[in-house]
Amino acid sequence: GKDIVQFAKAVEISSPSIDGKVCRTTNPASNKYGGSSGDGTEKQCGVGKTDGVGEGQLKGFRSEVLEKGAGWPGSGKASVPSDDNAKAVAKDLTKLTPDEKTIVA
Repeated sequence: GKDIVQFAKAVEISSPSIDGKVCRTTNPASNKYGGSSGDGTEKQCGVGKTDGVGEGQLKGFRSEVLEKGAGWPGSGKASVPSDDNAKAVAKDLTKLTPDEKTIVA
C-alpha cells in the first residue's frame, strides 16, 4: 500500500493531467472517494460515490482511500475480485499515451 501512495503522489506532482486520467470516476463532479456509504464502492478506483469527499481522480483516491490504509490491492467490495483496484489502476495506465507512460515510468 505504501508504494502506491508514493506513486500517486509523484504522479500528482509531476503531471496533474495524468493524475486526472487515473482512477477517474465516471462523473468526477459527483462521484468522489471516501465517505461513509460502507458498501466498498467509495473505495473503488474509477467508481466512487456521491457521498464521497475526495476528488474523482487519482489524487482523491490516494488521499481518501489509500492513505487511510484501505483499498489496496482491492476495494473490499464483496462482488468484485480482491485485487480490483490494482487492476483498475493498471488498466488506466495502459491507456496513457507513450509520452505519458514515459513520465510515470
